[in-house]
Amino acid sequence: MIHGTLFSDYKETASPDPFALQNKKLLKIQMQYGPVWAKTGSMVAYQGDVRFQNKGSGGLDKFLKSKLTGEGVDLMQATGNGELFVADMASEIQVMYLDNDMLSVNGSSVLAFSDSIQWDIHRIAARGGMMAGGMFNVSLQGTGYVAVTTKGDPVALDVASSPTFADANAVVCWTAGVSMDIRVDTGGLGSMLRGGTGEMLQMAFGGQGYVIVQPSESVSSGGGERVQSKGGGLGGLLGG
Repeated sequence: MIHGTLFSDYKETASPDPFALQNKKLLKIQMQYGPVWAKTGSMVAYQGDVRFQNKGSGGLDKFLKSKLTGEGVDLMQATGNGELFVADMASEIQVMYLDNDMLSVNGSSVLAFSDSIQWDIHRIAARGGMMAGGMFNVSLQGTGYVAVTTKGDPVALDVASSPTFADANAVVCWTAGVSMDIRVDTGGLGSMLRGGTGEMLQMAFGGQGYVIVQPSESVSSGGGERVQSKGGGLGGLLGG
């Protein structure tokens, strides 16, 4: 006989919601509500009859955009019945419901979304976006559930309340109605001569809405090591 609280403390959540957090790092998806899209390789478990089809970058058009911009996400489509559990390298998961709305997301942060959500790679309009040949992000638009990942617990900043700036590698996503521009802050000549602050490139936000910032300035590569983000939208602004 096994004694302990493991099976009671960590038993499956009974939430009926289509997307529900099993815990901060594990998402439970109820498949009876229809197909879902999830990051390729994010499945950790399922119960019932769930099937997966690798969709790659989402068709030739998005494949070409992904290759040209460095932004995008490899997706698999899940269909069937039962419960699906997904995660991404034990990152924290944030669940949102879009009601005919839109998010602009760093592609590496996309975990899963409802089949009713449309996605594409889009150019970010910013005066500083000419740097490195432009800036790109993944847009998620429509009505349905969206799950994104963050490295640690994020902060949701209301950009309408005050001028808002963030490190490019720490920004996860922002809502429709938010405008973004690039600010270059050298810290002055004296600072540059001493090697700078490491905070030269900043994203400046305005308008109406929220920007989600994580307490990390890097992302994990496929091999598990910590590297500076090379995404075409948020992390690779100065990259080649």
